[in-house]
Amino acid sequence: MPAPGTQRYLVALIPPSPILEEAQVLKEYFRDHYHSKASLNSPPHVTLHMPFEWKEAKEEKLTNALREFSTGKKPFTLSFNNFSCFAPRVIYIDVSPSDSLTALHRELRQFCKIKLNLFNALYRDLPFHPHLTLAFRDLKKNQFTLAWQEFEHKKYSGAFLIHKITLLKHDGNHWEPFHEFDF
Repeated sequence: MPAPGTQRYLVALIPPSPILEEAQVLKEYFRDHYHSKASLNSPPHVTLHMPFEWKEAKEEKLTNALREFSTGKKPFTLSFNNFSCFAPRVIYIDVSPSDSLTALHRELRQFCKIKLNLFNALYRDLPFHPHLTLAFRDLKKNQFTLAWQEFEHKKYSGAFLIHKITLLKHDGNHWEPFHEFDF
């Protein structure tokens, strides 16, 4: 629960159609077949900056800063390639390695530290591993085993042009797109 007067936000890449709808269908499949619905609390996305708290009264400062960050960035292609997992709870669509994405993530983290004093201390030691989550924290271990047996060798591919980042805001129940910042 965020502190009084604050909200939770995250910065992500939201794929366009048809990848958005394909990923949503897969999330619903995990809900219906493996009883994992937690990923349905957000639109399909690739996280660039993990969730953080911010004073709602200072949202304009946050959005202005992210607009400044985005201005002048160069679009690039993001590709998805098959499925992968973080055993024993997470199954996701894997993102193909991308120097451009790694650089964008690194630049955003540095910008947020300097400009917005955001550190994400809980995640500082985790390497950046971009992915699009389909099932996670509520996927029971026995269901994970069954789901991973089904998805481990399935094929999936898709690509889209990254030309914006999205700030998502938590409404108490779900993550909702709040602002988009074009490159």
